[in-house]
Amino acid sequence: MLSAVFRRRHDLLLENLLLRQQLQIALRPQRRPRLHTWDKLFWVIVRRLHGDWRRHLVLVRPETVIRWQRLGWRLYWRWRSGRRLGRPRLSPEIRELIPTMAEENPLWGTERIRGELLKPGIRVSARSIRRYRQRGRSRPPSQSWRTFLANHAHAIWAADLFVVQTLRFHTLYVLFFISHGRRQLVHFQVTAHPTAAWVWRQLIEATAWGRQPSYLIHDRDRVYGAAFAGKAAAIGIKSLKTTVQAPNANSVGERVVRTLRRECLDHLLITGEQHLRSVLAEFVAYYNHDRPHRALGLETPVPSSRRLSGEIRSRPVLAGLHHVYERAA
Repeated sequence: MLSAVFRRRHDLLLENLLLRQQLQIALRPQRRPRLHTWDKLFWVIVRRLHGDWRRHLVLVRPETVIRWQRLGWRLYWRWRSGRRLGRPRLSPEIRELIPTMAEENPLWGTERIRGELLKPGIRVSARSIRRYRQRGRSRPPSQSWRTFLANHAHAIWAADLFVVQTLRFHTLYVLFFISHGRRQLVHFQVTAHPTAAWVWRQLIEATAWGRQPSYLIHDRDRVYGAAFAGKAAAIGIKSLKTTVQAPNANSVGERVVRTLRRECLDHLLITGEQHLRSVLAEFVAYYNHDRPHRALGLETPVPSSRRLSGEIRSRPVLAGLHHVYERAA
């Protein structure tokens, strides 16, 4: 206070202004108050006008204010320069002329095109010619992969084989075929001793009455046998084997295995082969006719007519593991 008595009023007002400005920043409703552009500009101006500015600085270090000023000078000179660095770009006319010359004269190289451009007085580097000679060739638009798969999904089936442990510690094998188009389980069968002949017989039963896919996706399990692809090609089905240790290549089949386990088999104790066959038969019927699928817009694989009137009743599936809600006729 004694030193303030002998100081000039101008210095006291300036010190009060600098401290108030920092106090306003500290009181902002943020956990870590951020300095805005005007705050940085304020201290850059104070540094230019007030020699004793370091003594009043509290929130940041003096080196930070110097860095702000250097950044401001860079932005200022970038604005003053007003043009981009590097060589000037070629005019649109020359950029269109280079691919036209390359397309009309396929035997010409880069230097030949450069020599032809020198005749009318157009100086272009060889690097620019190599850059633009391939441009301008438009290709007809092609359909996306999503569209391609949607158009061919009805002709693709997936096959997979998974195991089920019974109550007596026996191992059973389940083979199924599912359609990519409507996610419909078209066929399944259970056995304790899978062989190549048994797998081939299941494919024949699944494709009865002229219902067969154009492509069948399956893994490299030896149970299919070495002659499976040849025999499938003889009846008009192309066998597509997935790569080694790549379950995502048969994602539809792997997803159905997960659904069968999570929504059915993980909640039941299977006593034998006949029990497993009856359980899967009931769940497959529920899966195809009553279970909504996200991939189908919450529709069922087998389309069914919906009643809009009548009392809503529930029907248990698998002894109440699932329920089907529908209107009574």
